[in-house]
Amino acid sequence: MVKKVLHKNLILLIVAVAQFMVVLDTSIVNVALPSIAKALHFAGEADLQWIVTAYTLAFGGFLLLGGRAADLYGRKRQFVFATALFGLVSLLTGLATTPLMLDLMRAAQGLIAAFMSPAALSIVLTTFKEGKERAKALSVWGAVAAAGGAAGVLLGGVLTQYLDWRWNFFVNVPVGLAVAWAAHRYVPESKADLEHQHLDLPGATLVTSGLMLLVYALTKAPEYGWTNHKSIWLFGAAVALLTAFIWNEKRSKQPLMPLHIFGVRNVGSANLTSLFNVAAIFSMFFFVTLYVQQILGWSPLKSGLGFLPITFVIGGVATSMQHVIPRIGYKKPLIVAPWLIAAGLFWLSHMSVNGSYWTNIFPGLVLTAAGMGVSFIAITMAATAGVSQNESGLASGLLNTSQQIGGSLGLAILSGIATSGAAHYAKTHAAAMSAAAQKAASGDPSALAAAKQAGHELMAQSTVVGFRHALLWAAGLALLGSLSAALLIREKKGEKLDAEVVHAG
Repeated sequence: MVKKVLHKNLILLIVAVAQFMVVLDTSIVNVALPSIAKALHFAGEADLQWIVTAYTLAFGGFLLLGGRAADLYGRKRQFVFATALFGLVSLLTGLATTPLMLDLMRAAQGLIAAFMSPAALSIVLTTFKEGKERAKALSVWGAVAAAGGAAGVLLGGVLTQYLDWRWNFFVNVPVGLAVAWAAHRYVPESKADLEHQHLDLPGATLVTSGLMLLVYALTKAPEYGWTNHKSIWLFGAAVALLTAFIWNEKRSKQPLMPLHIFGVRNVGSANLTSLFNVAAIFSMFFFVTLYVQQILGWSPLKSGLGFLPITFVIGGVATSMQHVIPRIGYKKPLIVAPWLIAAGLFWLSHMSVNGSYWTNIFPGLVLTAAGMGVSFIAITMAATAGVSQNESGLASGLLNTSQQIGGSLGLAILSGIATSGAAHYAKTHAAAMSAAAQKAASGDPSALAAAKQAGHELMAQSTVVGFRHALLWAAGLALLGSLSAALLIREKKGEKLDAEVVHAG
């Protein structure tokens, strides 16, 4: 019996390390963004965000396919192969020499992660029995996933400053190969008991291309103009592809996303809540990293250390939630957590050009991290409760999809808002710059120096104003997550967690 428990815990450790690596790769590049931009000559923030978005979009776009493939062809087999391949593709990512090559390799990483992550969660759901045993395993899983995002910025800072930004990707190589070997040796094989072996490739193509086009449209709309015919065409094409995906799912005999799964209580509402929460959270890592390095002049290491409190807060809160949720259920935490996230983002939105860490950054990070620790575990439990074991891969893939797509769409929207806000501020304050430039044109050295200083100050202030606008909108997205949980997630009065998860997986 003891050996069996130890074996289960070893399986959980193996797949949790893999999930940590997957989530880590979403955030580890954030601290390295300024270094990457300088080394590979990225044009600006709109192009820079694709380093993050290419990964999350491919990840989210193929997660449903990955989850279904795990159910059909074997969770262990898929997990081992994908984890080893993830490490090897990470090597190629670190060797990128152009922005296009880096973006393509990041997309390849995301594609492989889409097959690795749902297989890992399915292994957890099929390894641990219903009730408290599974609840504890999911709490560990949620804590690891949440901490991975926070730890990524610290590790990214260390690697970028003392080695090179490329080591943010090289580090996956030994870890990926080691996890693949351990899984091959210790994880048992399992698959769904289904009569067919069919994958809905048309559905996967439609949903991924539709989502990629939607994110591209959100990125280009601020440049073209939201009502420009180019923007309208891009949005229209994205909607057409996603509509075709829904139509394909309705008529397909073995759909990628069987629509009946949304008949399971809370699957749709939990995924919608998750989408809003993650859309808000992604902005914090992206904009705060750029703020402390580009505006406050921090080094990559100092930037990573600045995010360190997030790891401890998430770990502490997530650990305590495994004792709280069985008593109060998961709906109340899912209502409260987005308010904490929104409060943190609202605090961060008051950043200034001459701001300080303890005044402008630290309180906001702590509040946001507390919300993350509360929500990630509860959302996993809500989104997988009541799903049959044959569709555990689908349910886990759907949850991961909502998170990654939420992050991609949120970052695309908020990057556009930041760009528009910065441009508007610069335009309205251009008069002072013009006067300084005219004085400089007279040949007066002091006037020339003053003009340069005014230009730097205007650029910095415009950038900060853009970040403020984006973070305020991000807080609004988090509040939509709370509203979604309050109105749509259903939980019987007095219902215990055991009753909720008894059918999970």
